Amino acid sequence: MKVLVVGGGGREHALVWKIAQSPLVSEVLCAPGNPGIAGQARCLSIGVEDIDGLLKLAQDEGIGLTVVGPEVPLVAGIVDRFQAAGLTIYGPKAAAAKLEGSKAFMKEILVKAGVPTARHATFTQIDPALAYIAELGAPIVVKADGLAAGKGVVVATSMAEAEAAVRDMLEGNRFGDAGATVVIEEFLDGEEASFICLVDGDKALPLIASQDHKRVFDADQGPNTGGMGAYAPAPVMTPELTAEALRTCIDPVIATLNREGARFAGTLYCGLMIVDGKPFVLEFNVRFGDPECQPLMMAMKSDVVPLLQAAAQGDLSGQSIEWHEGASVCVVMAAGGYPDTPRKGDVIRGLENLPPEPNRVVFHAGTTLNPHGQVVTSGGRVLGVTARGVDIKAARDLAYTAVAVIQWDGEHHRSDIAYRAMARIAD
Repeated sequence: MKVLVVGGGGREHALVWKIAQSPLVSEVLCAPGNPGIAGQARCLSIGVEDIDGLLKLAQDEGIGLTVVGPEVPLVAGIVDRFQAAGLTIYGPKAAAAKLEGSKAFMKEILVKAGVPTARHATFTQIDPALAYIAELGAPIVVKADGLAAGKGVVVATSMAEAEAAVRDMLEGNRFGDAGATVVIEEFLDGEEASFICLVDGDKALPLIASQDHKRVFDADQGPNTGGMGAYAPAPVMTPELTAEALRTCIDPVIATLNREGARFAGTLYCGLMIVDGKPFVLEFNVRFGDPECQPLMMAMKSDVVPLLQAAAQGDLSGQSIEWHEGASVCVVMAAGGYPDTPRKGDVIRGLENLPPEPNRVVFHAGTTLNPHGQVVTSGGRVLGVTARGVDIKAARDLAYTAVAVIQWDGEHHRSDIAYRAMARIAD
C-alpha cells in the first residue's frame, strides 16, 4: 500500500519515519516534505493548502491511505474532499476540525459537554473585552480565536499586558482574521499535559501523555512558541488521572460533536491543565502536536498504520497500542530570531558528524536545500532532535549529546527540556 503524508514539518517527518517502518507499506509519499523527509519518502512540491493538487496526486498514485499532519488543510475540508472521492484519509472533516479552527466554537462545545475548563468569554469589540479583563484581573489569558500557528495565546501577567494583547489582536490586526475575535479566560495555575487520542467517531484510544514546552527560553520564560521540546510519558498523568481525563474531557466531547452533527474521526489532542489533581481543558487540537508527535512516534512500539487505518475507517474496536519501555525526549533547535522574525538560509553544520544511533533521530522541521545542495534553515523551528532511553535522563542525555554537535549561526534551544520529569526523579 502507498501512503501519502500531507505536510513538511517535524511532525510530518516523525509520521513518515514511523509509517515507513510498517510492513503494510510499499512506499511513502510526502507533500511537500523537506530534505530530512526525503530520506524516507518521495517528496512532491505540492502545498498543504492545494487540496485539488493533493487529491489529484492521491488518485494518480493509487494512494491507499492519506495522513494529514497540519491543521490548516483539515479546517479547509481536505477530508471531506477525499472521502467524497472515495479515498481513505485520516483526520476529521471540516465540521469537526472547527474544534481547532475556532476557540470560541471549542469553548461552546466544552460548555455543552459539561467539560471542566477555565471561566471565559468571547469578544469582537475592544471596550467589552477590556471591561472583562478588569473584572477578572491578572494573570489572565488572551487567545486569538482562529489558527495562529501556536502563537495566538498571550498569558498576561499584568492588566497592561492583557489590554495590549487585546488591542494588538482586535485593532492591530496582528493575526489577521484569526484575531478578529478573541477569547479571554481566567488563568489556571497548574501543570500542563498533552493528552492525545486516536478517535474513530465514537471511541477514543489514548496515547501515552506527553508534555510540551511552549515558552522560548529556559524556565518557561519569554513569549509562547509552537513548542520548544517535548517528552513522553509525562509523569503528571497517572493511570488514575488518565482514566479521569478520558471520562470527563474526551468522551463527552466526542458525544457532543456527534449530537451537533460533527462526527469526529482522527487525532484529538487535548491540552490539559492539572489543577489540584484535577484535569481542566485548555484547548483542543485536531491533529498530532508538534513537537509531541516526535517523542510519541519514537516511543510507540506498535505499527502505527493499522491504527490510523482503523480510525479512518471508523472502527478502532480491538485495537491497542504497545509502547517501548523508558521515555522519549525531543529538543527543538530554533533559528535566530524565533519566534518573531526567524532567520532563513543559515547553513546547518554537524549533521554528518553524528554517529549512527538507533535510538536517536534528527527530525527536520524547517529546512531546505540551497543552490549548493547544503541543508539550510527555512523556518523558525528547524530541527527536533529526538531520542529514546531507559528513563527520562538517558533519553534527555542522548538528545542533548546530538544538539551539542549540530550548529548554525543564530541557533538557539532550551537546555531544560523535561525538567519537570527530572525534578520528580530528584525528589
